[in-house]
Amino acid sequence: MSQDVRIGGGDGEARLEAHALRAAVLGEVHARPFTPIETPRRVLHFAFDSTAERGEADRRHLSEFCAGRDIPSPMPGSRHHRVALGATVLRWEQHSEFTTYTWELPSEGAATAFHPPAPALAHPMGLVPQPGLLLVAIDLHLMDGRAAGTADAADLARLFDPASLTVAETGDGAGLYATDFQADPAGFVRILVVDRGLGAARAGALTQRLLEIETYRTLALLGLPEAQRLAPTVGRIEMRLAEVTDEMQRTEGFEANHRLLDELTALAAELEAGAAASLFRFGASRAYDQIVHLRLQTIGDRPVAGHTTWSAFLARRMAPALQTCAAIEQRQANLSTKLARAANLLRTRVDVELQQQNRDLLQSMNRRTQLQLRLQATVEGLSVAAISYYVVGLFGYIMKGVHDAGVDFDVSLATAVFVPPAVALIWWIVRRVRRRHVDAGDR
Repeated sequence: MSQDVRIGGGDGEARLEAHALRAAVLGEVHARPFTPIETPRRVLHFAFDSTAERGEADRRHLSEFCAGRDIPSPMPGSRHHRVALGATVLRWEQHSEFTTYTWELPSEGAATAFHPPAPALAHPMGLVPQPGLLLVAIDLHLMDGRAAGTADAADLARLFDPASLTVAETGDGAGLYATDFQADPAGFVRILVVDRGLGAARAGALTQRLLEIETYRTLALLGLPEAQRLAPTVGRIEMRLAEVTDEMQRTEGFEANHRLLDELTALAAELEAGAAASLFRFGASRAYDQIVHLRLQTIGDRPVAGHTTWSAFLARRMAPALQTCAAIEQRQANLSTKLARAANLLRTRVDVELQQQNRDLLQSMNRRTQLQLRLQATVEGLSVAAISYYVVGLFGYIMKGVHDAGVDFDVSLATAVFVPPAVALIWWIVRRVRRRHVDAGDR
């Protein structure tokens, strides 16, 4: 839909042409509105790892699923879709690296928490091809607190593991929510929400935020295995860098320094490859962790006597993992800087030694050139003598021929007189030719 702005009225109406992204920017804040949820309700939430290719395939499969049941299909390019399947509501969302399916189901066993079990209710998820590997599976039960009576310590201890049980209330106490962040035997993380007067709108908002907290918590912790995988490599490179820098103090000679420089370059390449591979994962973990904290702040997370709040539990359990990721990332950055400095020192040393070798080579070439010039001067003198000898010999033959023809003169004397000017002329010609070659070489 066009987001041009109309100004004026009547015959004088005009339009202000909108930026190409104005509609997308305006629509983004309305893309994921909180949907009201009536109490009681069961909500099954799934998040799948999905790349761009798998995401397009998943969109196609969802469209086929909707078309087969005569319900609206997602619009091309849309990232959110909500449809009703009788009493069940499906919410589909596609993100940059994951896709979520959220099924809102009627709560048949309203008086008993998490009854019937989630696997008995999850059969709709099997009607759509799995978008990718499963990351998150949540079984959230929204119950009426005035009728259920499930908020006491005995019931919570029965439903969840007391060792990791976390319970909190909304800021005004209208809602209580509890979980142990552990997968049950069927693989679902259970979340109990007790409605003490939330109303449908606030119940829907609280439900969505709790689902997002568990989803983004899981995604944030994906950086920890990556950090654990990189830690041995980073440690090995740090140790080898210390050994190489220590060896640099005792190493001399072009070959030895060049070998150390090659090793440092290989270590830097290995480090940068690991840093590039983990760049997105560590950045995503930081972003997801911030979203988790923002959602907790929005809810309020008021403590319940005798129980740990969600904020306190996640801060204690997630912080070390995220600090590990941050520490590995910082070590990579510091190590990259140190490797660059060490490589620059070695490169400077190698360049100096290479310049010394070039200087020695130039000096050797200079000496060789001087010898060649001397040899050339010697050869030049011999050449003048040899050519002069042949020219004087030819002149002598000419003089003999003239004498034999009847001209009376002393042949030997004439030949002797001819020698000095012949030698001088030949020397001048040879020197001129050599000078022309030198001038041509200079140009």
